[in-house]
Amino acid sequence: MQDLIQIVNSLNDQGIGFHSLQENLTMDRGNATGQLMFNLFAAFAEFERNLIQERSAAGRVAAKARGRLGGRPEKYGPKDVEMMKSLIESGTPIKDVAERWGVSRTTIYRYLERH
Repeated sequence: MQDLIQIVNSLNDQGIGFHSLQENLTMDRGNATGQLMFNLFAAFAEFERNLIQERSAAGRVAAKARGRLGGRPEKYGPKDVEMMKSLIESGTPIKDVAERWGVSRTTIYRYLERH
């Protein structure tokens, strides 16, 4: 929030005003009322941002407690990984295994490391 205030103060020093499009409000930071209004809006915005972060964190904790994990589901299952392992153990280069599954070599290494 301090960065935003510094930016707006710098713009104000250059004679550039602040107009909020969302509230359709023009604030004259040159007087006490305008400064108060700007600081109030900035404080409410920071408060709302913090509330959203807290609620999101609580939601992730609750989902984890229910056994739900975030992130994208894995594309390949244990059978695919076993086939990848057997191909590599039989001497097939990682590059060829990756091309066969349509992924990068790094992805193959990641799957092998996890399973």
